[in-house]
Amino acid sequence: MPKKLTTDSAIEIKEVYTAADVPPSTQPEMPGQFPFTRGVQEDMYRGKLWTMRQYAGFSTAEESNKRYHYLLSQGVMGLSVAFDLPTQIGYDSDHALAEGEVGKVGVAIDSIEDMQTLFKGIKLEEVSTSMTINATAYILLSFYVALAKQQGADLKKITGTIQNDVLKEYAARGTYIYPPQPSMRIITDIFEWCSQELPKWNTISISGYHIREAGSTAVQEIAFTLSNGKAYVKAALAKGLDLNVFGRRLSFFFNSHNNLFEEIAKFRAARRMWANIMKELGATDPKAMMLRFHTQTGGSTLTAQQPQNNIARVTVQTLAAVMGGTQSLHTNGFDEALSLPTEEAARIALRTQQIVAFESGAADTVDPLAGSYYVESLTNEIEQKAYELIATIDAMGGSVSAIEEGFIQDAIARSSYDYQRKIESGEKIIVGVNKFQTTEKDTTPVFKIDDSIRQIQTRQLVNLRNNRDPAKCDQVLQGLSDKATAGENIMPTVIEAVEQKCTLGEIADTLREVFGEYK
Repeated sequence: MPKKLTTDSAIEIKEVYTAADVPPSTQPEMPGQFPFTRGVQEDMYRGKLWTMRQYAGFSTAEESNKRYHYLLSQGVMGLSVAFDLPTQIGYDSDHALAEGEVGKVGVAIDSIEDMQTLFKGIKLEEVSTSMTINATAYILLSFYVALAKQQGADLKKITGTIQNDVLKEYAARGTYIYPPQPSMRIITDIFEWCSQELPKWNTISISGYHIREAGSTAVQEIAFTLSNGKAYVKAALAKGLDLNVFGRRLSFFFNSHNNLFEEIAKFRAARRMWANIMKELGATDPKAMMLRFHTQTGGSTLTAQQPQNNIARVTVQTLAAVMGGTQSLHTNGFDEALSLPTEEAARIALRTQQIVAFESGAADTVDPLAGSYYVESLTNEIEQKAYELIATIDAMGGSVSAIEEGFIQDAIARSSYDYQRKIESGEKIIVGVNKFQTTEKDTTPVFKIDDSIRQIQTRQLVNLRNNRDPAKCDQVLQGLSDKATAGENIMPTVIEAVEQKCTLGEIADTLREVFGEYK
């Protein structure tokens, strides 16, 4: 009996696919047209290549700024900022809970002065910036806006994205601060403020990436992500916002793993599903129905064993993202299972994108695998299974309820356990890990962050607090507390607070007192 093969989402793979596996279409789908299965632009990469980003941020703002200038000199088209854990959960670098974490997994940003240093010599009007920040997204966006104003930039021209997707934090990642309901309220405040003041800014990047990193399948990744997207849209509609306006500024963030065809089919299915979901919710503007997404190659697929093998993995994942129609892409460094990427690893990762763009031919035609019996069949199967999961979540009252009940967390944990069990039994082969091992000594250079970063940041915080007007800081923070309590939009007051040199921790703590913390 022939061996049964499945994708990572347990979809059975036939030995051969024929026209019988794909239902005949009455109307052939075209790129740039609803439901956008084949892509959100008619000409895709023939018109403009995806934005090549490299995720970077470590140590101090000064050190990260050097890396940004290097990446821009190497052909990066957009910056992507990683923040350290204290910044992500609303603590200044001198807070007791920040000890041992300052500058470790990203850059430490405590104040507007750190933001000035981070982007020194970089005009915000000329660069697109993505910031991977969630619970404190409202503060980091305020730092960015305040800096843009200092530079004399036209806020109507500022482009970029804040991740700002707190629901997946409760389900998969853990860097939340406030309970789900007030967190949703902050997010809709950002939607509302940006639609008026920062019209080209992507106000949220609804993230499947971390759901996948936590161990979900490809099907779960898009089902849970699109369910979260529905929750954000419904919250914004309840606030009276115009779906056709804020819907155009929603973006998504997906993972790209090693199963090439499943990943391509996943991206195609997600686009089609989101277009139909938005239509059902009342969108009439095609641009508000388009699923535009950034992709990052799969961090959890990288191995500490034989790390150079990761270059091949990242190449496969890059091809999947490009042939799946991504708008923006970050490729991981081959050494990221060991440490933050070295400069050499970051350069190889960027060159991988450039080789796929300019040498492989993958970008020469739109949706190159359309019409493949296998890919079209897989697209349909992924869509069907994802809709079944979404229906279960809808029956529970939506994503917020499903997270509060632990449904999404449990589903991810089960998939993660199942995947690891297959690796340990040898059913799933990971080259260099459970097969084709070597006893070679690894000589990969490792990027290390010095613990003295916290002392540097603490000294800067002392200087900042000695050189500001404490009465004005107290006044603006009290104003923020009043606005939050009254249910008014907090964004103008947060921007005023950062301009008065209030710190990230002080602003986050003000709202902790109003909203409480999620335990």
